[in-house]
Amino acid sequence: MKKILFRKLLFDCLLVFLMFLVGVSLIIWVFQAVNFLDIIIDDGRNANVYLTYTLLNLPKIIGRIIPFAIFFGFTYILIRYEMNNELIIFWNTGVNKIELINFFLRISFLLTLIQIIFLALIVPKSQELARSLIKSSDIDFLEDLIKPKKFIDTIKGLTIYTEEKNKDGTLKNIYIKKSSIDGNFQITFAKKGEFVNKSKDRVLVLYNGQTLNSNNGKITNFSFSQSDFGMSEMNTHTTTANKIQEISSRNLFICLKFIDNKKQMENMHNCTVQNLRNIYQEIFKRLIKPMYIPSLILIALFLIMKSKEDITYTKFKFLIFLFGLVIIVLSESSSGYVSSIYFENIKFILLPITILVFLYINFIYQLKFKFKNLS
Repeated sequence: MKKILFRKLLFDCLLVFLMFLVGVSLIIWVFQAVNFLDIIIDDGRNANVYLTYTLLNLPKIIGRIIPFAIFFGFTYILIRYEMNNELIIFWNTGVNKIELINFFLRISFLLTLIQIIFLALIVPKSQELARSLIKSSDIDFLEDLIKPKKFIDTIKGLTIYTEEKNKDGTLKNIYIKKSSIDGNFQITFAKKGEFVNKSKDRVLVLYNGQTLNSNNGKITNFSFSQSDFGMSEMNTHTTTANKIQEISSRNLFICLKFIDNKKQMENMHNCTVQNLRNIYQEIFKRLIKPMYIPSLILIALFLIMKSKEDITYTKFKFLIFLFGLVIIVLSESSSGYVSSIYFENIKFILLPITILVFLYINFIYQLKFKFKNLS
């Protein structure tokens, strides 16, 4: 009987948790997807790249929402059970409160493990794939971005200007400046231009123009009746270098080993002593922040300690919810205090464990105190 009651309560908690998680994550994802529209508007990427990129960012949103969704789901169900007198069934069938607490504590450890796997493996991989997608995708809509009498500098080192753009897409009186990092540049003028497909690539074909090249201070020029200007090797201003949150957890630990040996890891520009604090912060977010989940569930379970018949129950519910929010804020903000010195970070690693032990001891004390009063 106890197992059935525990499973029913757990099922209801997880159901509300998942509903809240999906609902809030989708709302945030939609707002973020709007912000990602510059992938099309400013960078000229196609709709498939935009949609895939936004979907790959969904796991990151879910990972941030999970702690609050767990706390909300468990708190909501425990309050609903109390208001509907369903918790009385537990106590009348001989369920001990400490048994219920221990059951959910074991479940919380499982949820913590799932969250660690999600943040340490799935989220970094999805972020890496999103960045790789931007790196490998072509600039497909550049011709749609070109507007008459406007300078377009979406592509790095490239500025395009056209005096007129006809309905069929042909351009009149075109100016193109292509610059390189070393200071060299190429300027092209053409009376007419149009985008055409050649060998599966989109090429800007220029007619009746002239090109000026500046190479190491030497200027040369030549005229042409027709010239192809390819876009396949161009890059936009969108950042394509991998960020810390896009690096796998395995590589982060390997990076720490390299830094300890005063070396720099190849193919990972972020693996430097100067970036050590950011590396520790990212590891903290993936491995330590999920350890607050058991504390959040224990805080929600404090609701079983007081009956709705108590005149302070409404105030008690508010305090429990407020306490849970404080723990969530603490878990989110504590990563900002992580430093580049490992031993200074130990206190932040032990903090969620300390809070959990304190809450559990508080449960035992309250239950023993009530038992003594009843006896």
